[in-house]
Amino acid sequence: MAGSQTETTGQQQEVTRLVLPPPPVAVQSSRSTILIVDSVDYNRQYLKGMLKAGPYRILEAKTPDEGLHLLACQPADLIIADLMMPGIGGLEFCRRVKSDRRTRLIPLLILTNVQGIENEVAGLESGADEFLIRPLHPTAVRTRVRAMLRNKKAIDSLEESETILFSLAQTVEARDEETGNHCERLAGLSVALGTAVGLPDDDLVALHRGGFLHDIGKIAVPDSVLNKGGHLSQTEWEVMRSHTWIGEGICRPMRSLAPVLPIIRNHHERWDGSGYPDGLSGEQIPLLARILQVADIFDALTSKRSYKDPYPCEEAIGLLMQEADNGWRDPELVSVFCAMVQQPDFSLVSSSLISGQTGEPGGGEESRKMRDSLVRMSREVLR
Repeated sequence: MAGSQTETTGQQQEVTRLVLPPPPVAVQSSRSTILIVDSVDYNRQYLKGMLKAGPYRILEAKTPDEGLHLLACQPADLIIADLMMPGIGGLEFCRRVKSDRRTRLIPLLILTNVQGIENEVAGLESGADEFLIRPLHPTAVRTRVRAMLRNKKAIDSLEESETILFSLAQTVEARDEETGNHCERLAGLSVALGTAVGLPDDDLVALHRGGFLHDIGKIAVPDSVLNKGGHLSQTEWEVMRSHTWIGEGICRPMRSLAPVLPIIRNHHERWDGSGYPDGLSGEQIPLLARILQVADIFDALTSKRSYKDPYPCEEAIGLLMQEADNGWRDPELVSVFCAMVQQPDFSLVSSSLISGQTGEPGGGEESRKMRDSLVRMSREVLR
C-alpha cells in the first residue's frame, strides 16, 4: 500500500509539473535604431554623446556608401547624415535613400557647417526631412530626434495596417486556385497602361495597390458562391456584386488608400452604364478604375482556367476590342492598351509580371528597368 501511495503521489507530481505554464517572457524595451553617417570621427562622437542617455541603438558609417551598405543589412528608424562627405556626397546619399522602396520612409536629418538657404533648399529637395546647421545645441537635437522618431512610429503603424490589408487580399486570391499570381500581374499591367497614358507617380502607386486590393471585398463572399461552377442565381449574384462596396468599406478607414477606393468600388462598371454597383457610364467611371478593368480583362483572357485554355495575345486583343465595340469598355484606353502589348519591349515587362518582380513604382533596380521600358513603350504608343 505504501508503495502504491508513493507511486501515485509521484505520478500526480509529474502531472502537476507538466501542466505548469511556461515562465513569462521578459519584455525588452524597444530601442529605436539611429544611423549616423559622417566622415569626421569627432562629429559622430559628439552626436553619440548627445543621444547617449536616450533609448537608442546607434549605428555608425564613415561614408555614404558604407551607410547604404548598413541600410541594406539592417533596418534603421532615423538617419542623421552630414551634407559634405567624400564619395557620392550627402545629397546623393539622401536621394538614393529616398528612391529605394525599402528605405524611403526612414526620416533623414541633414547636418552641415555651411550657412546659406541654398544648401537647405538643396538638402530638402534631395529628400531630407529636416535640416540643422552647426553648431548644434544638444537640447534642440534631442527634441528634433524624438519628434522624427514619433513620426516614424506613426508611419510604421500605418504600414503594418496596410500590410494586414494586403495579406487579407492575397488570402482572398488564394481561395481560387486557378488565379495564380493574378494580383501581381494585374498590378503590373495596370501600371504599364497608366504609364502609357502619362499618369503621375501617385496614380501609378494607386493602380499598383488597386491590383492587389480590388477584390478584397470577396472575403465576405461564401465559397459556395465564389467557386460555383454554374450560373449564379439572382440572390447569389447580389452577394457577388456586394464585394465592390464591401471592399471599399474595408479600406476606407485607411487615409493612405483613399486614391484606391474608386478602383475597388467601380472596377466592374461598364462604359455604356450597364455595370455595377453604381451604373456609371463613360467619363463618370473613375479613370483608374477603367484602367484596371482593361488590364483585368486581358489577364483573364490570357490565363488558364478550368473552363478554357489561355487565349493567345492576338486573340485576346481581338476580344478586348470587341468588348469596346459592344460599348462595355473605354475605347480609347483599349486602343492604347492593345498598342502597348504589341510593342516589342512588352516582352520584358510581361516576363517581369509573370515572375512577380514588380514592386511599387519608384523602388528597386528591377522596377527602374521596367519603368524605363514602359516609358519607351509610351513614346511609341502615344506618338
